[in-house]
Amino acid sequence: MAVVSVSMPDELLERIDQFADEHGYTGRSEVFREAGRNLLGEFEDTRLEDRELMGIVTVLFDYETTSVEERMMHLRHEHEELVASNFHSHVGDHYCMELFVLEGDLEDISTFVGKIRATKDALTVDYSVIPVDSFDPIAHQS
Repeated sequence: MAVVSVSMPDELLERIDQFADEHGYTGRSEVFREAGRNLLGEFEDTRLEDRELMGIVTVLFDYETTSVEERMMHLRHEHEELVASNFHSHVGDHYCMELFVLEGDLEDISTFVGKIRATKDALTVDYSVIPVDSFDPIAHQS
């Protein structure tokens, strides 16, 4: 197995080590392997391929980090055919939330989410994707 060196803030590494201890992992390598498999598998759902999708992406960042807000604006314009709507809100005393509503295919949405995740100083990035090409809410009830 290859050994990989990764740079990250000390606080994040401490949280990962704590997570590993609390959840019974043998160490941080096991956490990173699982996280990598999960990340790569997120957009490999064949049920979503070749379908019209709607995605919701939320980004949280410190309002004093203007580079994140600028990056969100550039991504919104760069992907204007994908971004159906965009909402900016202040959260608490020091944070902003950017919400994107996306309409497109899996490849375009995954590219957009990847660019958001790669944005330096974004604190959290959450998203969900649902197919809308043949949406039948009654058929999807459990």
